[in-house]
Amino acid sequence: MVKKLAILGASYLQQPLVEKANQMGIETHCFAWDNDLAICKSIANFFYPISVLEKEQILAKCLEIGINGITTIATDICVPTIAYVAEHMNLISNSYSSAIISTNKAKMRAAFENANVNSPKSICIENSNVLDVSKFNYPLIVKPTDRSGSRGVSKVYNTSELKNAVERSLQESLEKKVVIEEFIEGVEVSVESISWQGKHHIITITDKVTTGEPYFVELEHHQPSLLASEIQDEIKRETIKALNALEIQFGASHSEFKITAEGKVYAIEVGARMGGDFIGSDLVFLSTAYDFVKGVIEVALGKFNEPTIADNKFSGVFFLCKETEHLLNYFKTPNEFDYKKEYVQTILKNIKESNDRSGFLIYQANQKIIL
Repeated sequence: MVKKLAILGASYLQQPLVEKANQMGIETHCFAWDNDLAICKSIANFFYPISVLEKEQILAKCLEIGINGITTIATDICVPTIAYVAEHMNLISNSYSSAIISTNKAKMRAAFENANVNSPKSICIENSNVLDVSKFNYPLIVKPTDRSGSRGVSKVYNTSELKNAVERSLQESLEKKVVIEEFIEGVEVSVESISWQGKHHIITITDKVTTGEPYFVELEHHQPSLLASEIQDEIKRETIKALNALEIQFGASHSEFKITAEGKVYAIEVGARMGGDFIGSDLVFLSTAYDFVKGVIEVALGKFNEPTIADNKFSGVFFLCKETEHLLNYFKTPNEFDYKKEYVQTILKNIKESNDRSGFLIYQANQKIIL
């Protein structure tokens, strides 16, 4: 009997998931707003113009279809609905309570604190007129509790800057709440992992390059990490603690950390889903030969094969914007390391969030590529 998989989201982020499921002979049922970004509506077997936030409507349709699994990749906003539907249909997923904790930065910080996960000192506020950060050391990071892709994130150095930053983040937040936390100076990495019945398998660590302040939008990702092995071991230990703190039991996760010059590791955020920016969909396979997307599908359908990781190649992605205009020459001509590259818009913008990026170049090579 053909398996039926519900996929939440229909943008380019979910395209590798739909394509992989189709290749595996799985019947794909895709849910998302019907707009110009919903490119998966033309490649999924079935498309339903239902917002991924409408969990009751999606549950009703999934019951009607008789799905065998439900999942997404690269986006946090779908995670609670996936857990809600899975719990009601007795399918494989993290619990709904875990989904809420892992998609809300304030609840996540509280869970980290309770589990002694090393993370920045923070508070949650919902009114820019009530700002007491007297116990915090500047600079501070301000971010919405429930958004991703660097939306509404900024760094502030004093009280006069704080109010404007909070108001900007409140506008971006769906629940109109903001986290204020102490800024950790250091290098950034993410950890890609997959879990089954509470056992966590670390696949690889990704080194990151961002714009820096004030918006911290990611410009590059590279695998494998070139950090010292002892630092990587500590990152892996903190990852396991963080995943347990968030009660993550099943599926992909994307954990972000900062490492200070002294080698102290701080958990910044954890997503109970595969990393975006082509990290999970492309880079993991290019650098480790592990088919991460297939693994996510198999977990959703109640099957798990422990990852086999190869020391394969180096891989990475560069994003094009006004700040990285020097990359244009590499977009215009073939390069021996090219895997995939594409313009997504013709105008180069000064970047404030991920959606401002104008293109990407993914590489695979025998060494890290520096452009």
